[in-house]
Amino acid sequence: MRVLVVEDEAALRRVIARGLRQKGLAVDTAPDGAEALDKVCAHDYDVVVLDRELPRVHGDDVCRAMIDADYSARILMLTGASSIEDCVEGLSLGADDYLTKPFAMPELLARIHALSRRPTMVVPPVIDHAGIKIEPARHLALRDGRKLDLTPKEFGVLQTLMAAAGRVVSAEELLEKVWDENIDPFTNVVRVTMMNLRRKLGEPPVIETITGVGYRMA
Repeated sequence: MRVLVVEDEAALRRVIARGLRQKGLAVDTAPDGAEALDKVCAHDYDVVVLDRELPRVHGDDVCRAMIDADYSARILMLTGASSIEDCVEGLSLGADDYLTKPFAMPELLARIHALSRRPTMVVPPVIDHAGIKIEPARHLALRDGRKLDLTPKEFGVLQTLMAAAGRVVSAEELLEKVWDENIDPFTNVVRVTMMNLRRKLGEPPVIETITGVGYRMA
């Protein structure tokens, strides 16, 4: 899952990004509303964590622009204001959820996963295929009841392939969904991660390589 964190407080932005990356999410960040709009135009995010009080372009205006452009990303608004009126105002702009500061990281993560399960998104709470079962919210992966010790990126690749339900997923799409904006597009990281993931999944093989196209679940 790829998430954009838009927060002008640098320390908080780093804490949120680090906490989400530790749970296997691909995270980009933006310090203001103008950069956030640039990034949502360039990348296909699943969820945007959006602070309301942003410099350059206010968070409310970012939210309106995303809704007007019909982006598929879900919007989770953050604010220091905790009144009912503020909450209603934020949701009335088109945000999908609203969280007041301070908040606990487990709650933020749970809300992000809940938003990713809304209609039009492709991350159900549990995905099961050919004896492999994953639960994204718990970062749990099993094969025939055996727990798989996967790195966050291996888990992300497996989740993306399983959510595709047999569709071929290109290496470029895996880079877009599982890694963040700092990844070198010419890296062989997808191939190496796929090799390690296949080894951990064991026999019989369940991931097919479609030469020149990408990968899919067998």
